[in-house]
Amino acid sequence: MWKDPIVEEVRSRREAHAKRFGYDLKAIVADLQQKQRDGGRTVVSRRRKSVDFEKRAA
Repeated sequence: MWKDPIVEEVRSRREAHAKRFGYDLKAIVADLQQKQRDGGRTVVSRRRKSVDFEKRAA
């Protein structure tokens, strides 16, 4: 069976990263979020804004 070298590299890095944190999902997410904050890029929130229907109806 043919294996895609890019997919294999991604899986290998993911495994190494998870192993580094003892496969603790909360620790993995916290690390990724910290890297995101340190990256200096703007992060866009996809949260929906609440709508005040009473004001819209007026």
